[in-house]
Amino acid sequence: ETFEMLIRLAENYTSTLFCNAYRNMAAEATTCVQEFFTDVGLFIFGTDISTEESVNRFFDTLFPVVYNHVINPGLTDISLEYAECLQMVRRDIRPFGNIPKKAIGQMGRTLLPSRTFLQALNLGIEVINTTDHLHFSKDCSRALLRMQYCPHCQGLTLSKPCMGYCLNVVRGCLANVAEVDLHWRGYIQSLEELSSAMSGTYDIEHVLLNFHSLVNDALIQARINGPELSEQVNKVCGPPVRKPTQSPGCTFDQNKDNQGLKMFLRDSEETLTNRRKEFISHLRLYRAFYGGLADQLCANELAAADGLPCWNGEDVARSYTHRVVGSGIKAQSANPEVKVKGTDPVISQIIDKLKHVIQV
Repeated sequence: ETFEMLIRLAENYTSTLFCNAYRNMAAEATTCVQEFFTDVGLFIFGTDISTEESVNRFFDTLFPVVYNHVINPGLTDISLEYAECLQMVRRDIRPFGNIPKKAIGQMGRTLLPSRTFLQALNLGIEVINTTDHLHFSKDCSRALLRMQYCPHCQGLTLSKPCMGYCLNVVRGCLANVAEVDLHWRGYIQSLEELSSAMSGTYDIEHVLLNFHSLVNDALIQARINGPELSEQVNKVCGPPVRKPTQSPGCTFDQNKDNQGLKMFLRDSEETLTNRRKEFISHLRLYRAFYGGLADQLCANELAAADGLPCWNGEDVARSYTHRVVGSGIKAQSANPEVKVKGTDPVISQIIDKLKHVIQV
């Protein structure tokens, strides 16, 4: 939602520039602006389109409008065919100087990291949802039942399992989940690195909210080079072919969405950056979540405290005498409480996705 709000705000800034400074061409220009920011949104939310092509298309479609109202204004509008010719020659004539190239550089640098960040967040949600709904094996269910409820049959309702016993059972049940640990840590580290790189020249907020000033520079440049540009256009497209004028004034409603946008600005100078930093610092606390989940469950909820009599699977005793195995699938071959068969294909799939996103 923050990204969507940011794109809307940047679009509003750019449309407002035309309404305030270039009112006679605002209606036509606003269409170019809307198309461009639609492309920006599509790219950030995952559609495969070229940012370079989007920027070029924006300046291509803007050129006939600028030519008609700024470079060679007439009492009537240029014809559709003439406008098409202007679009075709824009890249060769370069009416906006190096501004389009600058915009391409900025968009390329900032949009891709943001898109990757959002893709990574969606994958994080998928990992959490998938591990949240894993089915336990029959072996695991039996071991849990024995650990939690068998003492009740002997009237030992207050006895908790011994720590070692609890660890063996829960580590056996969560062996597959523990396999995610290494890749989850890598994923969070990659997110941290990407997040800290998304500042300065890569700060999408700065680039999008200042796009309107780049456009303004481009228009000033076109105005300054007007006579020279007219000559060049005449050589390629001939003198302007005009049709009856139909340019309406400014139709853009500057008050629309203002409430939400004002709130967006008031929240902070760098809403997105601050939110991202806060989010990453929360996420960092859960870096070892999957590796330490069994230990956390036993220590916090399930097992008896050290030194207290505890249930060892057969009786209430002072301690658990079997060997306690480590986390993960390999360690489970020696587990006396739970038999674990190979990796769950669902977990393998998630690990592959995490590896891929880390690479990206």
